[in-house]
Amino acid sequence: MFGKMMNRYYYGKSGQGDYSRDDLPTNRWQLFWEMLRIRLSGLFRLNLMYMVIWIPAIVVIGRFLSYCISGLDVLSGFQNQLDAGEITGELFAENSLLYMDAIKSLFFQTLLLLIPCIAITGPCTAGIAYVTRNWSRDEHAFIWSDFIDAIKANWKQALLTSVITGLVPTIVYVCNYYYGSLAEGNLFFMVPQVLCILLGIIWSLMLIYLYPLIVTYDLKYKDILRNAALLAIARLPFSVAIRLGTLVPAAIAAVLCYTLTPYTFIILLVLAAWYVLLGFALSRFVTASYTNAVFDKYINIKIEGAQVNRGLYNEEDDDYEDEEAAASVEE
Repeated sequence: MFGKMMNRYYYGKSGQGDYSRDDLPTNRWQLFWEMLRIRLSGLFRLNLMYMVIWIPAIVVIGRFLSYCISGLDVLSGFQNQLDAGEITGELFAENSLLYMDAIKSLFFQTLLLLIPCIAITGPCTAGIAYVTRNWSRDEHAFIWSDFIDAIKANWKQALLTSVITGLVPTIVYVCNYYYGSLAEGNLFFMVPQVLCILLGIIWSLMLIYLYPLIVTYDLKYKDILRNAALLAIARLPFSVAIRLGTLVPAAIAAVLCYTLTPYTFIILLVLAAWYVLLGFALSRFVTASYTNAVFDKYINIKIEGAQVNRGLYNEEDDDYEDEEAAASVEE
């Protein structure tokens, strides 16, 4: 009995829905909160499993942040010396300039190191996108086996996506620096500078749709890119809102670090704990809930036989069942 209880806790009951037809959610807002309540413990386990692939990236980012914190302490010491009259303003400005140059160099180095670190995450992101897609529309998915199956089925397109994702920040940074320096002498070069930044932003918005498209539809990669770009632009306000929503924890941590500087290390530890325990999986769950609705509205209605509004109450299903029941009675 105990073994069955543990299996049910970890794997769920395959083929059995969470609702009867009479109490299905009637809108996507209800569906989201109900599925989040039901799948919350599963999201914790899924996040811990997914975090393994992000360890190299976390180490690289942590290294950069630790150097930044150390540098801020050094600058604070220089500021104290300046206030005490122990150093001149020119020396303080020179040291601050050297610090900023060192941070720029370290930041570029971090971007380069993040390219392979992010590139390896693509297949696993496809796995978590598949599981959260199913959970968000009240469909069953095993945490481990379906995660691995989704990786095997989509690893090529997912890997290509993550390689591009790893390259984009470095390309945007280099182009922005290069064209920015040229724009100081010729304002015309502001045009390619802005275009590079816009392309980086568009790719960031496309990522909302790319992995759900990869695990949901059997399309060539160029068609996946085209659909992701069209959806990102067509749903621009919502795309921006979803992307900004995923940055809320980091933004809160940044504000707290700025206002509570002595507690910066503790704040960063709390932020790291959030992402290690739940942050990535919850973000994917929110994205999946949103993209399910978008795909139903723009893609599934154009596919003959495609099911829409999964997990929601649909009166047409009741009418269809009533017709089947009447036909069976007549027979």
